[in-house]
Amino acid sequence: MRHIISILMENESGALSRVAGLFSARGYNIESLAVAPTEDPTISRMTLVTNGSEEVVEQITKQLNKLIDVIKLSDLTEGEHIEREMMLIKVKAVGEMREEIKRLADIFHGRIIDVTETTYTIEWTGSGNKSDALIEALGGTTILETVRTGVSGISRGEKCLRM
Repeated sequence: MRHIISILMENESGALSRVAGLFSARGYNIESLAVAPTEDPTISRMTLVTNGSEEVVEQITKQLNKLIDVIKLSDLTEGEHIEREMMLIKVKAVGEMREEIKRLADIFHGRIIDVTETTYTIEWTGSGNKSDALIEALGGTTILETVRTGVSGISRGEKCLRM
């Protein structure tokens, strides 16, 4: 099962590598990883996506809680949450395909942020499934390059991950 784990941690060098090391040492895969400072520059928030049974994810969270840099964590998939990722996708856009690509970008609520004589770069934000759908829809064109940020997530409503 897919799990989104949100972690508050000390914003110090080596903290990210200790989390990644914990996963690799135990043979767990990180599907997606996003980390940046919070409103407090001494604290970072990491969002990671992994797959595993309830028992495996419970083991992961227990091990993460033992790391000295980890302040607090939450498995967002245990409750209602919002998740988004950003994607930049550069496509070949020549001739009649230019209008078709613009139409697809509009349908998916993307924005064309760079235009050249032969390419468009589309900025898109949404769920991972919709990212995949946009890539599939653009499959008839030549995708030159794709960059995805990975998932950022937050609990819905009053629930907060705070110190």
